[in-house]
Amino acid sequence: MSETQTIPATDPTAATPAREIPATMKAVVMHAPEDYRLEELQVPTPAADELLIRVEAVGVCASDLKCYHGATKFWGDENRDRWVQPGVTPGHELVGEVVAGSDEALAHHGVSLGDRIACEQIVPCGECMYCTRGWYWMCGPHDMFGFKHYDGAMAEYMIVPSLARAHRVSGDIPAHHAAFSEPLSCSLHAVERAQITFDDVVVVAGCGPIGLGAVIGASHKTPKQVIALDFDDDKLALAKKCGADLTLNPGKVDVVEEIRALTGGYGADVYIECTGHPSAVKQGLTLLRKLGRFVEYSVFKDDVTVDWSIISDDKELDVLGAHLGPNCWPAAIKIIESGVLPMEEICTHQFGLEDFQTALDTVGDSSGASVKVSIVPGS
Repeated sequence: MSETQTIPATDPTAATPAREIPATMKAVVMHAPEDYRLEELQVPTPAADELLIRVEAVGVCASDLKCYHGATKFWGDENRDRWVQPGVTPGHELVGEVVAGSDEALAHHGVSLGDRIACEQIVPCGECMYCTRGWYWMCGPHDMFGFKHYDGAMAEYMIVPSLARAHRVSGDIPAHHAAFSEPLSCSLHAVERAQITFDDVVVVAGCGPIGLGAVIGASHKTPKQVIALDFDDDKLALAKKCGADLTLNPGKVDVVEEIRALTGGYGADVYIECTGHPSAVKQGLTLLRKLGRFVEYSVFKDDVTVDWSIISDDKELDVLGAHLGPNCWPAAIKIIESGVLPMEEICTHQFGLEDFQTALDTVGDSSGASVKVSIVPGS
C-alpha cells in the first residue's frame, strides 16, 4: 500500500491529515452468514463533520460471532426482519488514532489530531423519542458500528461520524487493553441496572469478558459479597483477581444450595446473567431470594423457556434488561487506565487483520481457551 492520498486542505471545511494516509486499505466485509471476506478498499475520505481514525485494535465480541453464524437476531427469519446490512465492515469494540479531521469535526468531538479515541457502539440519531428523552442507547433507528449503516473497525481505517459518541483514551496503555473499554462499559451498565447496595449478595453468572466486567463493576460497589460462577476454573481464578469474593463451579458443586447456605436459606439479592446460555436463566431465578433482582445481559442464540410463576407469584422478582453501556464509558476508561485490572490475563489473544477468521474461531472455541480476543490491524 505504497500509494498515498492527499486530502485537500484549501477548503476550510476539508479534512487535514495528521500523517500520510494510504489510498487503499484492508478491511473485512460481511456478505452473508459465514461469508466474511478480507478485501482491498479505498481509504474513506472524511466529510467536513467527520473524523478519520487509524484503527489500533478492535475486540471480537460474542455478538460478532453470533452474527457471523447467522443468528436470527441479526439476519432475521420468518418472524423478524434482517437488521444487519451486508457489505458493512464488522467490529464495534474499537480504539484508534485520529489521523484526519476538519477543525469543525475535531472541535465537535473535543479531540485533536493524534489523540486516541474509543467510540460507543451505537450512533444515535438524536431525533427519535428515545434520543430526545436522553435514552440515546435505545435509539429508534439503532444504527451501530459494524452492523448497520456505519462501517466498523475490522479495517485499517474507519470514519467516525458527527453523531458518534467518542471518548479519549490514554495512549500509554496497549491498544487492545484500551479497546476493552467497550465490553467493560456494557458490564458497568448491567451493574448500574442492578441497583446494588452494601448489604447485597451479588452473583455473576459467566466469567467471559462481560461477566468479568460485571464482577469488576459489582466489586466497585462494595456489596456484602460478590460470587462468580463459571465451569472453567481458570476463568474463576481470573474472576478472583477482578474482585470476586467467592467463586463456584456449577460442574462441581450445587450452586443453588451453596448460595442458600451462605444466605441463611434465603438466596442471593442480585443475579447478573452474562453467559447467553438458557440454563443460566433458570439457575438465576432459582437461586434468587424473594424480591430479588435479575439483570439479563446476553445475546441468546436459542429461545429461553422458564416458569414465569417464579418471577410473579413465587418471588415477585424485578427482572431487568441491560443494553450497551450508556453513561458508563468514562468510568470504564478510568478503571482500565488506573492499572488495577489484570489486563494481560483478560486480553488473551491478539491477531492481525488477515487472521480475522482465526480470531472469530477462537472466540467460538468451546474449550474456553480465550477470554478477550482482539484484532490489531497494524500487527
